[in-house]
Amino acid sequence: MSDLEKHQRMANAIRFLAIDAVEQAKSGHPGLPMGAADIATVLFTEFLKFDPTAPNWADRDRFVLSAGHGSMLLYSLLYLLGYEDFPLEELKNFRQLGAKTAGHPEFGHGAGIETTTGPLGQGLGNAVGMAIAERLQEERFGKELVNHYTYVLAGDGCLMEGISQEALSLAGHLKLNKLIVIWDDNGISIDGAVSITDSTDQVARFAASGWNTLNVDGHDPDGIAAAIRQAQASDKPTLIAAKTTIGFGAPTKAGTAKVHGAPLGAEEIAGTRETLNWPHEPFEVPSDILDAWRIAGLRSAHAHKDWQKRFNDADTETRAEFERRNRGDLPAGFEQAVIDYKKKLAEEQPTMATRKASEAVLGVINGVIPETIGGSADLTGSNNTKTAQTNPVTPDDFSGRYIHYGIREHGMAAAMNGMALHGGLIPYSGGFLIFSDYCRPSIRLAALMNQRVIHVMTHDSIGLGEDGPTHQPVEHFAALRAIPNLTFFRPADITETLECWQLSLENKDGPSVLALTRQNLPSQRKTFEEKNLSANGAYVLIESEDDAAVTIFASGSEVEIAVDAHNELVDAGIAARVVSVPSFELFEAQSADYKEAVIGSSPVKIAVEAGIRMGWDRFIGNDGLFIGMTGFGASAPYKELYEHFGITKDAVVAAAKEKLDA
Repeated sequence: MSDLEKHQRMANAIRFLAIDAVEQAKSGHPGLPMGAADIATVLFTEFLKFDPTAPNWADRDRFVLSAGHGSMLLYSLLYLLGYEDFPLEELKNFRQLGAKTAGHPEFGHGAGIETTTGPLGQGLGNAVGMAIAERLQEERFGKELVNHYTYVLAGDGCLMEGISQEALSLAGHLKLNKLIVIWDDNGISIDGAVSITDSTDQVARFAASGWNTLNVDGHDPDGIAAAIRQAQASDKPTLIAAKTTIGFGAPTKAGTAKVHGAPLGAEEIAGTRETLNWPHEPFEVPSDILDAWRIAGLRSAHAHKDWQKRFNDADTETRAEFERRNRGDLPAGFEQAVIDYKKKLAEEQPTMATRKASEAVLGVINGVIPETIGGSADLTGSNNTKTAQTNPVTPDDFSGRYIHYGIREHGMAAAMNGMALHGGLIPYSGGFLIFSDYCRPSIRLAALMNQRVIHVMTHDSIGLGEDGPTHQPVEHFAALRAIPNLTFFRPADITETLECWQLSLENKDGPSVLALTRQNLPSQRKTFEEKNLSANGAYVLIESEDDAAVTIFASGSEVEIAVDAHNELVDAGIAARVVSVPSFELFEAQSADYKEAVIGSSPVKIAVEAGIRMGWDRFIGNDGLFIGMTGFGASAPYKELYEHFGITKDAVVAAAKEKLDA
């Protein structure tokens, strides 16, 4: 059997596993796996560095299937290469309940899936973050321990989505030369030919952003191999435009939208088997071809063994630090540093905006956690995410710890997910809370993938003032609280800010958003308490000696208003208490008894927040009083805005008295 014939049969094994799985599921996307099988065969048998027996080996190459609808390409590869999580039975259960072979690749469902893809372009954005992480780690631990590539298979849709421009321009600027994107250039999308909707010269677009670009026939194995070798030798990231036929081999549907997202059907499958000379039963791979794939799976294990030897030769301290960071464990001194700083805050009682408080806290955190990587979407001076320890990362120097992401919120958030998925780093970044709208798809995926990614989002309300309603978040607290597995924090002062940062860092299993103020806030926590009270999500900040007639719940900047209203009510002889609510999500995780005690039995319950009411009925009930926003903001100095919208101490006191008198 010639090398070409062997290649074709190995590629056909991918094609027919995909065809058969989609047919059995009566659902799926066979076109991409059929069209990209030649590319995948060359990449995985000749170039990709991995070990099926140690799928999470730190120095493996990363492969991201950005065009996640073609998931059967990846599942077929993982089965053929001998990954334990993907036996043939899993392929037969494609898209069925409980199977690892979900409709789109889901990170955490099975080893070998590097990220959750499906929303087009997200995988490309993640891959940029993985490539950044590789460079950062190489700078810290040397090429002996960190020296791998990130490969992406992207489709037309990935390149059409706006996120791709942000991702590719950042990658080009940073000269991420170990990032290799293979574009499955088949010219077909769901509606038909891509030419219906797009006339972009994609190769020129990438070249304009500083990429090396290559063109290749995506069905020519020698051409594909030559292009990958050229890409590996480049000092820039590379786009390989691989011209393919979607649904390659299907007699009537190849090259058409009909093969993109639907089973081929029995007649077309029979014709494809004949065209590609594959006379085997569904899910049957001839033993010689399966053996060839399994040998390919073992090929890379040698690279792992060589790496293990180099790792063993490294000094004890380097090995321990490398493993700690990759496990995601925080350094031993972190907890004590938090406690020491908390004592200092209790003594000094500083008044400052929580964005400034966050900067002060980060100064402590970045001093004891060397793997934090900060950043901002062109708002460094506003987000306060840069500290003395975080020199900028530049195209020629990755020793720094701060990434200037530019005005690229979509790309930034996706890259942060990629950095977290790569391992060994804790990414955090800054933006305005209003622009969480631009980050939201990536934040949602971080939550879905259980990734520790921390978004510092400042200018969190009408309190930002003069910039006006376009920049004033109103519905965003509620919108972000709606995302499962995302912890949304709105701290009331510097001590809560410290606690919320601690909780964000200690949570290995999901992303966090810290919503922080532009305006100054007084310190609310008057005495030192070692326990992290914010960990309860809500806690009684001011208790009443008598049965309280009024309980005021508030978050963030509005806790100050709640405390002032409390004082006035008490002066008027009305027993009241104040509950600070830094996190709805953490409150919901508490015991029923705790929640009941915090909410209490006051006849009057009032919530104060400079956002919409949605979510607060959990605390105040349907008949509770809400002091907040019911529409968009306005442009004016922030104190005037609070007066204008009636979010004031006087409004709280008046509402409480009126309800008590009713």
